[in-house]
Amino acid sequence: MKLDIALKEWNLTCNALLNGSQAILLRKGGILDSGNHFELEHSNFWLFPTYIHQDPDMVKPAFRAGLTQVREEPAVVHIAGYGRVSSIHAIPSRKAMDQLRDLHLWSEALIDMRFNYRPEKPLYLVIVRAFRLATPITLANTLAYAGCKSWIPLDEPLEVLANLTPALSDAQLAVVTQRVLAALQSGVGSAANPDPMKFGA
Repeated sequence: MKLDIALKEWNLTCNALLNGSQAILLRKGGILDSGNHFELEHSNFWLFPTYIHQDPDMVKPAFRAGLTQVREEPAVVHIAGYGRVSSIHAIPSRKAMDQLRDLHLWSEALIDMRFNYRPEKPLYLVIVRAFRLATPITLANTLAYAGCKSWIPLDEPLEVLANLTPALSDAQLAVVTQRVLAALQSGVGSAANPDPMKFGA
Protein backbone atom coordinates (compact mmCIF):
# COMPACT_ATOMS: atom_id res chain seq x y z
CA MET A 1 0.00 0.00 0.00
CA LYS A 2 1.18 3.50 -0.82
CA LEU A 3 0.20 6.56 1.18
CA ASP A 4 0.58 10.19 0.14
CA ILE A 5 -1.04 12.04 3.07
CA ALA A 6 0.89 13.27 6.09
CA LEU A 7 -0.23 14.87 9.34
CA LYS A 8 1.95 17.68 10.63
CA GLU A 9 2.64 17.35 14.34
CA TRP A 10 5.30 18.55 16.73
CA ASN A 11 8.40 16.40 16.51
CA LEU A 12 8.07 15.74 20.24
CA THR A 13 4.53 14.40 19.76
CA CYS A 14 5.52 12.29 16.75
CA ASN A 15 8.29 10.70 18.82
CA ALA A 16 5.88 10.03 21.69
CA LEU A 17 3.42 8.31 19.35
CA LEU A 18 6.14 6.22 17.74
CA ASN A 19 7.85 5.15 20.95
CA GLY A 20 4.55 4.15 22.54
CA SER A 21 4.52 6.71 25.34
CA GLN A 22 1.44 8.42 23.90
CA ALA A 23 -1.45 7.24 21.75
CA ILE A 24 -3.79 10.23 21.64
CA LEU A 25 -4.12 13.46 19.69
CA LEU A 26 -6.46 16.41 20.19
CA ARG A 27 -8.29 18.04 17.30
CA LYS A 28 -10.87 20.73 16.64
CA GLY A 29 -12.26 20.65 13.14
CA GLY A 30 -11.45 18.23 10.36
CA ILE A 31 -13.88 15.75 11.90
CA LEU A 32 -16.71 14.21 9.89
CA ASP A 33 -19.87 13.07 11.65
CA SER A 34 -21.84 10.44 9.82
CA GLY A 35 -24.50 8.43 11.62
CA ASN A 36 -23.11 9.44 15.05
CA HIS A 37 -19.73 8.07 14.02
CA PHE A 38 -16.80 10.48 14.07
CA GLU A 39 -14.18 10.22 11.35
CA LEU A 40 -10.98 12.14 10.73
CA GLU A 41 -10.46 13.51 7.22
CA HIS A 42 -7.80 10.84 6.72
CA SER A 43 -7.69 7.63 8.74
CA ASN A 44 -4.13 6.67 7.72
CA PHE A 45 -1.29 9.17 7.54
CA TRP A 46 2.44 9.61 7.75
CA LEU A 47 3.68 11.51 10.79
CA PHE A 48 5.38 14.66 9.53
CA PRO A 49 7.46 16.25 12.33
CA THR A 50 7.53 20.01 12.76
CA TYR A 51 9.74 22.08 15.03
CA ILE A 52 9.20 25.83 14.78
CA HIS A 53 6.08 26.02 16.95
CA GLN A 54 7.24 23.65 19.67
CA ASP A 55 6.86 25.49 22.95
CA PRO A 56 8.36 24.23 26.23
CA ASP A 57 5.55 25.93 28.17
CA MET A 58 3.07 23.69 26.36
CA VAL A 59 4.60 20.41 27.52
CA LYS A 60 5.17 18.92 30.95
CA PRO A 61 8.59 19.69 32.48
CA ALA A 62 9.65 16.03 32.34
CA PHE A 63 9.49 16.10 28.53
CA ARG A 64 11.09 19.46 27.75
CA ALA A 65 14.55 17.94 27.35
CA GLY A 66 13.37 16.23 24.17
CA LEU A 67 12.06 19.43 22.64
CA THR A 68 14.07 21.10 19.90
CA GLN A 69 13.41 24.79 19.29
CA VAL A 70 14.43 26.29 15.95
CA ARG A 71 13.89 29.56 14.10
CA GLU A 72 12.88 27.81 10.89
CA GLU A 73 11.93 24.35 9.80
CA PRO A 74 14.82 22.11 8.65
CA ALA A 75 15.62 21.68 4.95
CA VAL A 76 14.91 17.95 5.20
CA VAL A 77 12.42 16.03 7.28
CA HIS A 78 12.67 12.45 8.50
CA ILE A 79 9.46 10.43 8.34
CA ALA A 80 9.86 7.77 11.01
CA GLY A 81 6.43 6.14 10.89
CA TYR A 82 2.76 6.48 10.30
CA GLY A 83 -0.48 6.56 12.24
CA ARG A 84 -3.81 4.80 11.89
CA VAL A 85 -6.94 6.15 13.57
CA SER A 86 -8.30 3.67 16.08
CA SER A 87 -11.26 5.73 17.32
CA ILE A 88 -12.42 9.33 17.82
CA HIS A 89 -14.33 10.73 20.78
CA ALA A 90 -15.85 14.12 21.58
CA ILE A 91 -14.57 15.31 24.98
CA PRO A 92 -17.58 16.34 27.08
CA SER A 93 -15.71 18.45 29.64
CA ARG A 94 -12.37 19.58 30.96
CA LYS A 95 -13.02 17.38 33.98
CA ALA A 96 -13.07 14.31 31.72
CA MET A 97 -9.83 15.35 30.02
CA ASP A 98 -8.16 15.91 33.38
CA GLN A 99 -8.54 12.20 34.17
CA LEU A 100 -6.21 11.40 31.27
CA ARG A 101 -3.24 13.51 32.36
CA ASP A 102 -0.90 10.53 32.45
CA LEU A 103 -1.70 9.57 28.83
CA HIS A 104 -0.06 12.59 27.22
CA LEU A 105 2.90 14.97 27.45
CA TRP A 106 1.01 18.27 27.16
CA SER A 107 0.90 20.89 29.90
CA GLU A 108 -2.24 22.32 31.49
CA ALA A 109 -1.66 25.48 29.44
CA LEU A 110 -1.95 23.58 26.16
CA ILE A 111 -5.09 21.74 27.29
CA ASP A 112 -6.62 25.10 28.28
CA MET A 113 -5.71 26.54 24.89
CA ARG A 114 -7.32 23.62 23.04
CA PHE A 115 -10.56 23.98 25.00
CA ASN A 116 -10.67 27.77 24.70
CA TYR A 117 -9.92 27.98 20.98
CA ARG A 118 -13.24 28.30 19.15
CA PRO A 119 -15.18 27.15 22.23
CA GLU A 120 -18.38 26.77 20.22
CA LYS A 121 -16.81 23.74 18.51
CA PRO A 122 -16.26 20.42 20.33
CA LEU A 123 -12.79 19.18 21.13
CA TYR A 124 -12.08 15.67 19.89
CA LEU A 125 -9.69 13.06 21.20
CA VAL A 126 -8.22 10.77 18.56
CA ILE A 127 -6.74 7.42 19.59
CA VAL A 128 -3.92 6.63 17.19
CA ARG A 129 -2.19 3.33 16.48
CA ALA A 130 1.33 4.32 15.45
CA PHE A 131 3.81 2.19 13.51
CA ARG A 132 7.57 2.69 13.27
CA LEU A 133 9.65 2.32 10.14
CA ALA A 134 12.86 0.31 10.48
CA THR A 135 14.64 3.16 8.67
CA PRO A 136 13.19 6.68 8.51
CA ILE A 137 12.47 8.15 5.08
CA THR A 138 14.18 11.47 4.35
CA LEU A 139 12.26 14.04 2.32
CA ALA A 140 13.12 17.52 1.10
CA ASN A 141 11.07 19.97 3.17
CA THR A 142 9.70 22.00 0.28
CA LEU A 143 7.63 25.18 0.33
CA ALA A 144 4.59 23.06 -0.53
CA TYR A 145 4.81 21.56 2.95
CA ALA A 146 5.14 24.91 4.74
CA GLY A 147 2.47 26.83 6.59
CA CYS A 148 0.01 26.26 9.40
CA LYS A 149 -1.96 23.33 8.07
CA SER A 150 -2.60 19.90 9.46
CA TRP A 151 -2.73 17.80 6.32
CA ILE A 152 -0.21 17.85 3.51
CA PRO A 153 -0.20 15.76 0.33
CA LEU A 154 3.29 14.43 -0.28
CA ASP A 155 4.94 15.04 -3.64
CA GLU A 156 5.17 11.28 -4.08
CA PRO A 157 3.35 8.51 -2.21
CA LEU A 158 5.47 6.43 0.16
CA GLU A 159 5.24 2.67 0.50
CA VAL A 160 3.67 1.42 3.72
CA LEU A 161 5.64 -1.74 4.41
CA ALA A 162 4.05 -4.82 5.92
CA ASN A 163 6.74 -5.29 8.57
CA LEU A 164 6.29 -2.00 10.42
CA THR A 165 6.61 -2.19 14.20
CA PRO A 166 3.51 -1.14 16.17
CA ALA A 167 4.32 1.30 18.96
CA LEU A 168 1.79 -0.40 21.24
CA SER A 169 0.58 -3.98 21.37
CA ASP A 170 -3.11 -4.77 20.98
CA ALA A 171 -3.38 -5.18 24.75
CA GLN A 172 -1.67 -1.86 25.47
CA LEU A 173 -3.89 -0.02 23.00
CA ALA A 174 -6.93 -1.63 24.59
CA VAL A 175 -5.86 -0.25 27.99
CA VAL A 176 -5.63 3.26 26.53
CA THR A 177 -9.04 2.91 24.90
CA GLN A 178 -10.62 1.67 28.13
CA ARG A 179 -9.12 4.58 30.05
CA VAL A 180 -10.44 7.07 27.53
CA LEU A 181 -13.93 5.58 27.44
CA ALA A 182 -14.14 5.48 31.23
CA ALA A 183 -13.10 9.12 31.53
CA LEU A 184 -15.37 10.39 28.78
CA GLN A 185 -18.41 8.42 29.85
CA SER A 186 -18.25 9.20 33.54
CA GLY A 187 -16.41 12.51 33.59
CA VAL A 188 -14.27 11.01 36.35
CA GLY A 189 -12.46 8.11 34.76
CA SER A 190 -10.14 5.55 36.20
CA ALA A 191 -7.54 6.23 38.87
CA ALA A 192 -5.29 3.61 37.31
CA ASN A 193 -1.83 4.42 35.97
CA PRO A 194 -1.03 7.30 38.35
CA ASP A 195 2.54 7.52 37.06
CA PRO A 196 2.84 9.46 33.80
CA MET A 197 3.26 7.59 30.52
CA LYS A 198 3.43 4.11 32.03
CA PHE A 199 0.85 2.51 29.73
CA GLY A 200 3.32 2.15 26.86
CA ALA A 201 6.05 0.52 28.90
